[in-house]
Amino acid sequence: MANLTENFMRALQTTEQSGDPAELVALFGEGATLQNLTTQLWRGQEGARQFWEAYLGNFQTIRSQFTHHSDDGHTGLMEWEATGQLQDGTDIAYRGASVIEHDGQQVGSFRTYYDSAAFVKPAVETQA
Repeated sequence: MANLTENFMRALQTTEQSGDPAELVALFGEGATLQNLTTQLWRGQEGARQFWEAYLGNFQTIRSQFTHHSDDGHTGLMEWEATGQLQDGTDIAYRGASVIEHDGQQVGSFRTYYDSAAFVKPAVETQA
């Protein structure tokens, strides 16, 4: 039987393929919180929907491959690498880790940490 972290990973990959976050959002409880590298905090299932729609909105295509995961029944850890294309067609590849706190049935807290430099285009050097 899969644990909640494994269900979360599958739901994220389904969301990335379909563009529909419903299956992923359903894993979040009404009191859930979501955070990324910004200072914004999203709350509840509506916040989860907004979070995942904003995530998908960054990309033409995106696919997360999980390199490691663990779950102790209350906390799940996922290490991953995502590859795809940004909305402007630029290729992107970046790595990160995500943590979920849960009760075995629903996610109560989601935090994700990733290499944000992958989203910054290098300045073009000009010669004088």
